[in-house]
Amino acid sequence: MDELVKLVVKKTGISEDQARRAVDTVLQFIKQRLPAPLASQIDGLLSGGGTDDMLKGLSGLMKK
Repeated sequence: MDELVKLVVKKTGISEDQARRAVDTVLQFIKQRLPAPLASQIDGLLSGGGTDDMLKGLSGLMKK
């Protein structure tokens, strides 16, 4: 998530605290609207998990 926060700071010029709150708000909004397995994949990706794990989760979700 830090990488995303830094990108928002760079692109918008807002403070890091404001960017962190904005990113958190958007992520919570998105996760509330996704199926639980997919939302947990987003958490994994943001906590340092690779995109491979997320793609595996998406693949499994699509097969259901």
